[in-house]
Amino acid sequence: MYSKVLVPLDGSPRAEAILPHVIELARRCGTEVTLVQVIEMPHLRLTDPVDASLIYQEYDRRVQGARAYLADLRARLLEDEGVAAHYVVADGHVVDGIMEAAEQAEADLIALASHGRTGLAHVFYGSVALGLLHRADRPLLVVRAQD
Repeated sequence: MYSKVLVPLDGSPRAEAILPHVIELARRCGTEVTLVQVIEMPHLRLTDPVDASLIYQEYDRRVQGARAYLADLRARLLEDEGVAAHYVVADGHVVDGIMEAAEQAEADLIALASHGRTGLAHVFYGSVALGLLHRADRPLLVVRAQD
């Protein structure tokens, strides 16, 4: 049914709660898996006295960390689960980056774990899952991560 699935991750165990579902889908259907992590440029206020090179260094550090994390996860999926995967590190706003990665990967499903925040925490932190629900032009599999 789904031949290509995109799996957004942020490096947290909560986000990885989607992986058992994706692994099962890949095993049963031969689904191609693409892991993605989106790195946002740090936000600055014009009144912040900062050296721009420090901002770019921090951004590069995050990108390198995301690449290492996704490469390690890809290797573990193959070695431990027999699931081949690709990965991509995207930049920009999280929802925009996920949608762009889904289009580039020609994914016909986006599978993610929701952090399940409600109330004021939801308003304060925002919601990637909610943003994707409003923007996605393809099916979503959303699993609520347990604490």
